[in-house]
Amino acid sequence: MKPATIEFVKQRFAEYYQRQTLAAPSSLEQREWGFVFFDAASAVRMRRHMAFADPLELTAYVRSLIPAHAYYSTAYYQTPSAPTMNDKHWAGADLIFDLDADQIVRGPYAMMLARVKEETVKLVGMLTDELGFARNHIRIAFSGGRGYHIHVTDIAVRGWESPERREVVDYVCGIGLDPGVMLAPGRTPAGWRWRYIEALRDHLLWLEGLDAAEAAAYLTGPAGIGKRAATEFLAGLGALREKDPGTLRENRIVRAIMGTPAFEERVRGAGARADEPVTTDIKRLIRAPGSLHGGSGMRVVPLDSRDLAEFDPLVDAVVFGDREVRVDLQMNVATSLLGNTYTLKTGPASVPEALAVFLCCRSMAEIAGGA
Repeated sequence: MKPATIEFVKQRFAEYYQRQTLAAPSSLEQREWGFVFFDAASAVRMRRHMAFADPLELTAYVRSLIPAHAYYSTAYYQTPSAPTMNDKHWAGADLIFDLDADQIVRGPYAMMLARVKEETVKLVGMLTDELGFARNHIRIAFSGGRGYHIHVTDIAVRGWESPERREVVDYVCGIGLDPGVMLAPGRTPAGWRWRYIEALRDHLLWLEGLDAAEAAAYLTGPAGIGKRAATEFLAGLGALREKDPGTLRENRIVRAIMGTPAFEERVRGAGARADEPVTTDIKRLIRAPGSLHGGSGMRVVPLDSRDLAEFDPLVDAVVFGDREVRVDLQMNVATSLLGNTYTLKTGPASVPEALAVFLCCRSMAEIAGGA
């Protein structure tokens, strides 16, 4: 950003923090904090190893220095302000899941936000319905950018090290599934067994829908099946697809299909698209709910799981108004904000303040006339 643009955004952030008190997480005095500021000339990318004794001290700090980004530790420490991680003396951590639209789908911003919300709803369901976490121990936050954070605050998980957290994220992401177990006969399919069987049947339906040449190429290529066997398999595919899981497991061509990258990708899609390193990191910094995201100008919004379905980040996470601001667009822009759709071309334009902040934070515009 140019200096005038930085000053414009910083002033808007200052106005927000003057009227809003940043919500302090539980056990505030045990949390490490980190901040990124607007000073582009600073050699310090993030100022961290900060700690606050009470919410008033935290609020005063934020209002005084106006960060572009504010983070706190998912971990609890005996001495959170110690300059080295060893000296902090780790005392546990919340269980965190990070879902980022960039890792799920690419496309228009609104579409990415809708898609990542679907994944968030799916993950919350897995945590509560399959892993037994109580909803009152689950906190959700829109990240202010392109995703959501899920905090599991159950004290029973606080002492888990990385391996235990790895087991949970492997489960929700569907990593390391044994096809033999997934297709074992006898039990009523539920959880991952149900998802895996549905993924297999969907994949066989997809294969059935290909033209003969494409289907044969898939079987003789990635699946490694001979031409004659492939032809015979395709001829009986419609009936086979409806067979019970045990029958599917015994079919050697089905077993070959389950080892192909295309099917493995389908199974991954049936799981939650959580960022695995975030969940296994027991000393992670995460965006503070209530803070502003310096890459979008939107609010990091804390949510109850019951409110997630109706939440619209392009309305509910926008905190600035509609006074006109003159900007210089650096590219053609088509976006939605506050229920309106904007189609703008490169060059000067007058836009609502909320859109101006959004575009400037995303490096899509500069304040017009600024040096």
